[in-house]
Amino acid sequence: MRAMVLHTPNTLLKLTDCPIPTPNPEQVLIHVNACGICRTDLHILDGELTQPKLPLIPGHQIVGTVAALGSQVTQFRVGDRIGVPWLGHTCNHCRYCQSQRENLCDTAEFTGYQIDGGYAEYTVADHRFCFAIPDTYPALQAAPLLCAGLIGYRAYQMIRDAQRIGFYGFGAAAHILIQVARYEGRQVFAFTRSGDEAGQQFAKKLGAVWAGASDQVPPELLDAAIIFAPTGSLVPAALRAVAKGGVVVCAGIHMSEIPAFSYDLLWGERVLRSVANLTRRDGEAFLALAPKIPIQTQVQAFPLIQANEALQALRNGQIHGAAVLEINP
Repeated sequence: MRAMVLHTPNTLLKLTDCPIPTPNPEQVLIHVNACGICRTDLHILDGELTQPKLPLIPGHQIVGTVAALGSQVTQFRVGDRIGVPWLGHTCNHCRYCQSQRENLCDTAEFTGYQIDGGYAEYTVADHRFCFAIPDTYPALQAAPLLCAGLIGYRAYQMIRDAQRIGFYGFGAAAHILIQVARYEGRQVFAFTRSGDEAGQQFAKKLGAVWAGASDQVPPELLDAAIIFAPTGSLVPAALRAVAKGGVVVCAGIHMSEIPAFSYDLLWGERVLRSVANLTRRDGEAFLALAPKIPIQTQVQAFPLIQANEALQALRNGQIHGAAVLEINP
């Protein structure tokens, strides 16, 4: 099979001929149709996440069809369409796993990081951590649901009943979550890079009541904010924008250094918290909700051999919606 492989951080992916993997008893072999591109992939390539297996096939928003089954697989059949998310394996017996917090498992392994992912024509995955894909979603449109959607939805649940919500960084996750917020009758205020008028117009088109630069003050105080961009300076900016009792959620796996800020920004029972990974319960709940809204993902497709170009476009803020590799249509 062909795969885009990372051999050393801070280098380009290389198109490589690799053997098709053989599933172990608890895995399925997947013929990959599409794989979403995530900012986490950039953090791995840039060496900001420091524990990848090398060489590594990145990619953790995988949609494909089951090509073969391990001997202990019971929930899928050959030919089923399934999705593979970031969370790829947990121990199932630590205090986190036993308290429905498997996303915090100390020995968890992640797809496209410690486990080869979906920038390839085939991959294997533990069947217990895969999801059935709703029939209404083609592969390209389903792929962003598996991280931008799932982890974004986990972050969204942390804002409780907030009615005025700020999204800092209007990329793949925000363009999905604004659809959830509008479905629930909430207002979204979108913050983009300074000068990104196209991104602001994209947010307004999807229903944002206001859109501006991340260094701007919104026209009214927010009840909550979710920070999707990996920029630490947005933390005090978001705290400044939320009312007393408001919540600021950091939704990324990596963020640049957070600058010092005065206590008055946090005072007034404001809450600052992070979101880590996802649980399988998050996935089941979100994938049941998505077709009811229905969430419509807007994607820019790239062939497998253009993975480096797609990653660079994401880095430069040139993707409105989500970038997806189309591998085996």
